Amino acid sequence: MKKAIKQDHTKAKAARLSRSSGKGKQSSLFDITANGPDFALEEAAMARYGGLVAGVDEVGRGPLAGPVVTAAVVLDPAAIPQGLNDSKKLSEAKRETLFEAICSCAHVSIASASPQQIDALNIRGATLWAMARALRGLAIPPAFALFDGRDVAPASPCPGMHVIKGDSRSLSIAAASIVAKVTRDHLMMRMGRAFPGYGFETHMGYGTKAHIEALDRLGVTIHHRRSFRPIYERLDRKG
Repeated sequence: MKKAIKQDHTKAKAARLSRSSGKGKQSSLFDITANGPDFALEEAAMARYGGLVAGVDEVGRGPLAGPVVTAAVVLDPAAIPQGLNDSKKLSEAKRETLFEAICSCAHVSIASASPQQIDALNIRGATLWAMARALRGLAIPPAFALFDGRDVAPASPCPGMHVIKGDSRSLSIAAASIVAKVTRDHLMMRMGRAFPGYGFETHMGYGTKAHIEALDRLGVTIHHRRSFRPIYERLDRKG
């Protein structure tokens, strides 16, 4: 009986996914999973498209410095790490443990857009470019992609749909959020060692009071996003 109920649930999800996906603009599902992310959206997409499903997420849209980092993850339905959730809801230690677990049992691809690309494309454009690049980097091409947020990357190599608060609803997107977060944190820690005094290793490039004070004291680095107001205002004053 439980198996029949699960099959009916998956078929219903597949029908909804079929109506909301395909070519052109994708619509989003707005029902939030009460107890954290699950695998229902992936099951529906696999039933509809008959192939692997990737979750895609980003970290670093808001900071004043450093890249935006994206990850695409295809989970093995038979070996999903326990405890996956939105990376923001996990401790640093838990994220690190899950990062290792994800990379050991799933298909993972990471891509980033530099501050220079962000300045050239704007943060939304750079993020979508990096998301598509992450998908293309997967060893096995997915049949469908679930994108966290409100956009589907225009250059995505496969059909996809956007999922509002996807890292709290989809296990694949949650896994991608963890991979992207841990990767970017490690990059910012290395940046902190290379550029002492800015505190990159603690604020991760976000516009904290300490970061703004360091900018006024030490100036703008090559890792700062010149199209972001606190940076271009300081460059204008200097010029």
